[in-house]
Amino acid sequence: MSIRNLLKWATRLASTLAVVPVLILHILKVPLLGKDRALEGSTQLLAIVPGISGQYLRQALLAWTIQECHPTASIGFGTIFSKTAARIGESVYIGSYCSFGSVTIERDALIATGVHVLSGSKMHGIGDPTRPIREQPGEFVHVTLGAGCWIGAGAIVMADVGRDSVIGAGAVVTKSIPEQVIAAGVPAKVVRERITALVDPQSE
Repeated sequence: MSIRNLLKWATRLASTLAVVPVLILHILKVPLLGKDRALEGSTQLLAIVPGISGQYLRQALLAWTIQECHPTASIGFGTIFSKTAARIGESVYIGSYCSFGSVTIERDALIATGVHVLSGSKMHGIGDPTRPIREQPGEFVHVTLGAGCWIGAGAIVMADVGRDSVIGAGAVVTKSIPEQVIAAGVPAKVVRERITALVDPQSE
């Protein structure tokens, strides 16, 4: 094992030990608040820890509290999770000040600053104007961000994004985006496909 890998291993171990008090507090909150509300509070607590140490602490907490958080994932400052059904794959990068509901983020996905991924577009019922919106049932869905996709800064995502696709900054994704395309706008629409031109050297 190289010195660099040894240091990473030691840092992850130290982070896991350091996060134990937060995990104990989290476990105590679950019977009172439920898993999801407890998770949101716990991630808020560690969201304010800056630098590399904060990234390791957040990764250590999420490894124990959501469905999956790969040890190579990087979770930025100010980022929170509100659903224990979340999954974070290998080599995922998540920028600062993001929020996530029920989501799977597949391997090598890149999430820029200020991205919000909701649990679908119908989380709140609005059909009955005589009742407060908070009292009307909503519909929660699980959103998947495909492997290798790039979600631009400030985007709001409420539907699946295909693998290797790019979502422009500030876009609002209300319907599923296919694989290997670039989408932008409000609501987000496909602008063009991502095509790598293979030039035959003999044709030049």
